[in-house]
Amino acid sequence: MSSLTYTLLTDGSSDQVLLRLLTWLLRRHGVTCPIQSEWADLRQLPKPPKGLKDRISASLELFPCDLLFVHRDAEREPRENRVLEIQRALEALPDVTLPVVCVVPVRMQEAWLLFDEAAIRSAAGNPNGTVTLSIPRLRDVEGIPDPKQRLQELLKTASELTGRRRQQLNLASCARRVAEYIEDFSPLDMLAAFVALNEDVSRLPDQYRWGDR
Repeated sequence: MSSLTYTLLTDGSSDQVLLRLLTWLLRRHGVTCPIQSEWADLRQLPKPPKGLKDRISASLELFPCDLLFVHRDAEREPRENRVLEIQRALEALPDVTLPVVCVVPVRMQEAWLLFDEAAIRSAAGNPNGTVTLSIPRLRDVEGIPDPKQRLQELLKTASELTGRRRQQLNLASCARRVAEYIEDFSPLDMLAAFVALNEDVSRLPDQYRWGDR
């Protein structure tokens, strides 16, 4: 095919950072054609859909694609529960025939951004900083109660700002930039939720002839 277009439907606006990770995964598994990604921003609709089934339906109508990624944070639920939730929503949409991949980080997606110290420093606007950062061990990140708060704390520390300038740091913007600075997501291969996503994506290029293999 000449290009691959995919849409990402997320829980919230901050989760659009997953686009970079998903594109990296597609490249990792042999997609060689140009990739166009789109975040399904449903917030500006006169009546934004609330249920997952309606959100999926609206995403496909407004953001046509070859592949749909549906993100749900596991939070305190087992990953399997979120996957089942997505599958049930799809069963209620029999006209959906394109491939759909579940993206379910444990807790929340920020857990997948906590491993790259250089990316965190760059996203905080201080790539050459020397302050010590308490980067969690990768095997422990899925057990962190609030990965979003942990990432924000790391960003504040990495900025090395003080006083009012530290208070004015746009943490949401910095957090979004972390993924942009990560060149290699393969360290996440030791995390069960990422392994499941990786396996789902790995089957797509051959099945749908999106690569050379």
